[in-house]
Amino acid sequence: MRTLLLALATGLLAACATATPYQAANTDRYGFQEQRIENNRVRITFRGNTLTDRETVETYLLYRAAEVTLESGNDYFIVANRATDEDTRVRRDPFPSRFAYDYWYFSPRRGWSPWYDPFWDEPASYREVNRYEAVAEIAMFDGAKPANDPDAFDAREVQANLQGRVVRPPAPAG
Repeated sequence: MRTLLLALATGLLAACATATPYQAANTDRYGFQEQRIENNRVRITFRGNTLTDRETVETYLLYRAAEVTLESGNDYFIVANRATDEDTRVRRDPFPSRFAYDYWYFSPRRGWSPWYDPFWDEPASYREVNRYEAVAEIAMFDGAKPANDPDAFDAREVQANLQGRVVRPPAPAG
């Protein structure tokens, strides 16, 4: 019974604990947003949760830039300005490390129990969590991208090369 409950709790936590998929930012603020600045210029932001690594956030930003460029009817974009911010915080671990092991203690009132610990003096454990946010301003143009500009990207090529790395949210049930 205990094993079944532990497996169920682990499964529920794992279902909630996933990296930010490639999606528009909703109420939870995670995902992409864009703001049109001029006819051919857009500011794009991608925010990831604490389970989304820096490389994924930057990949999704470039992928979104390619999508916006193609949706606007353009062929290539130039990154005019780009930055990735890291937000690091130290958080207290809500589950002390003793729950990671199979300890059983004897209590005269309860008998043998995994929840009774007469030596509960373990210090709190802490962990560092990181969250990344990438922002870029892009300018979109028609025609072939300039060959000598390292900040110019062919939107179709970017989309084709990054497509396999983009994880979309699961389809709604029903």
